[in-house]
Amino acid sequence: MSYPKMLSPLSLGFTTLSNRIIMGSMHTNLEEQPEGFQRLAQFYAERAAGGVGLIITGGVSPNETGVLASNRAILKTEQDIPPHQLVTQAVHQYPTKICLQILHAGRYGYHSQLVAPSAIQAPIVPFVPHPLTDEEIEQQITDFVNCAKLAKQAGYDGIEIMGSEGYLINQFTSTRTNSRTDKWGGSFENRSRFPLEIVRRIRASLGMDFIIIYRLSMIELVTNGNNIEEVIALAKALETAGVNIINSGIGWHEARIPTIASSVPRAAFTEVTASVRKHVTVPVVACNRINTPAVAESILQNGDADLVSMARPLLADSHFVNKAQANAADTINTCIACNQACLDHIFEGKIASCLVNPRAAFETILHFRPTSTPKNIAVVGAGPAGAMFAIYAAQRGHHVTLFEQSANIGGQLALAAKVPGKSEFNEFIRYLNVTIKRSSVELELSCAPSNIQLNHFDEVVIATGTQPKALDIPSTSELPVFNYIDVLQDKVDTGEKVAIIGTGGIAFDVVAKLTSTDTEHLPLAEQSKKFAEHWGIDLSNKHEGGLTLTDTDSSQESTITMLQRSVRKPGAGLGQTTVWIHREELKRQKIKTISKANYQKISAQGLHIENRGKHLILGVDSIVVCAGQESNPSVNLQHLTVPYHHIGGAKQVKKLDAMLAIQQAADLASRI
Repeated sequence: MSYPKMLSPLSLGFTTLSNRIIMGSMHTNLEEQPEGFQRLAQFYAERAAGGVGLIITGGVSPNETGVLASNRAILKTEQDIPPHQLVTQAVHQYPTKICLQILHAGRYGYHSQLVAPSAIQAPIVPFVPHPLTDEEIEQQITDFVNCAKLAKQAGYDGIEIMGSEGYLINQFTSTRTNSRTDKWGGSFENRSRFPLEIVRRIRASLGMDFIIIYRLSMIELVTNGNNIEEVIALAKALETAGVNIINSGIGWHEARIPTIASSVPRAAFTEVTASVRKHVTVPVVACNRINTPAVAESILQNGDADLVSMARPLLADSHFVNKAQANAADTINTCIACNQACLDHIFEGKIASCLVNPRAAFETILHFRPTSTPKNIAVVGAGPAGAMFAIYAAQRGHHVTLFEQSANIGGQLALAAKVPGKSEFNEFIRYLNVTIKRSSVELELSCAPSNIQLNHFDEVVIATGTQPKALDIPSTSELPVFNYIDVLQDKVDTGEKVAIIGTGGIAFDVVAKLTSTDTEHLPLAEQSKKFAEHWGIDLSNKHEGGLTLTDTDSSQESTITMLQRSVRKPGAGLGQTTVWIHREELKRQKIKTISKANYQKISAQGLHIENRGKHLILGVDSIVVCAGQESNPSVNLQHLTVPYHHIGGAKQVKKLDAMLAIQQAADLASRI
């Protein structure tokens, strides 16, 4: 067995988990959809069928004040039980346990009925919370106990109490949000009273044969947050109060430090979890940016944790555990930590899914059933759209030939993988290569098919992607003008003084390429150390909130300038969960941005622009163009005599990304 510790069972005394992998809590927005619980049941059932030992649901509120937003799931009365039974019955077809996460948003709710220990407004919410009275606090505890009782009636094996990430319980334990002077505030003993009372009363009410997980805020990454001594003290008190498992929570949602983005090294925060595990005897869970069996096994073998929690990796591949069990880790569709289809969708009010697996949360809708009329299909272009279409269409029984004019598959994925902080794209390329090799797809590399060849197929799918738009600015000099592809592929020397035309995602990639130090070749521990130094994180958590006391800001101005014609913020089209990281990096690097730039000409002096009525000349060594893309017109449609389809960049460039390209590929493959 390649992963003996990860795949070994874990006894909790009254029950046993079949392995050490937990599907961590993640809201999908399915709960709020018509027939959403039926879809949710199938979503979790597929992960249970895939071998995961324990599932923790998305957060469910114990009452109306605790919801994150209107119409979010509440478990308060027996009338709320039946939908949850659909979920537990579906999961219990398999040897998988499932726990309901009880989450009270506190001041993080996006509605006007917020409550919190103190009337301190969250920086990410426009409402001031009502400070709970002593009587109201007691009612909140009662509601938590009631919710846990209903969860047991619904068939859940246990509950997870959400005590981290800055939600209500965490708001009680931290002086950042708790300014009370009564028995619920002041000393750490008083600030810990609220979570400990919840645990004690749930345990007393439901007995010993019910799993209680507590998600503990291990490192808060905000000023006036708890330090390691307080975290350990609470962990020990929680064990005494009756929890079976302590899960790790990393950072508050208002923290200005990335914790799960692709730029965060794998297992970057495991050190914090390990430091707490030494002081308790109940199992402790490691989490955040753990996306391969090898990393999970290493954490467990090193004794840093007893279990490993993964949320997004089980969106990407529901059979993660089964594939590891079968010594087929190379076939796992690995989470690339892009956030585009999962967390970004939640913020947009959409159903969470996965860029690399569009079936995630759409298991009852998107199918690749065997076709009754197999066709000979040519696919031109082996980027994300073409490669995924070929895989899905072949899975259905079509005869697929995949043509790629370059020597490798991947297209824009291979380009993205060259950006510091985006090496995870290499995992997706590996998955595509392995899956195509194991499928019936005929792959023709270094081959641009002629129309004569294409006309011998029943249908043609054109997935030729995009190409950079040319810069249309008059030039009277030999000042180098590069496209972003040449820069990302290290084909050119931009010099130190660079003007970047464009402020979209590709422009940010170019900035990262020009300014970031590549650490992804280093051991994970060294990567984590450098990441912590860069973002001012104290992984020992000795300082309050786990933030270093040193100022890492540099006084040196950057020699890079980003320009855009519009007046929007740079990166306005990027996802909410990652765009702030890019903007924060611009501030840290002191990169100048110019909006409302009208490009006039390029001369020996530099780039001439008109900006808000002023004429400016940027004296630069080179100009990098990131001003958009256009479809690659490499297939001559006039000479095609068979039906054809466009997907991905060949179909559109507006609002195009890998997620949309793969969605189009999946949709076409499901119905062709």
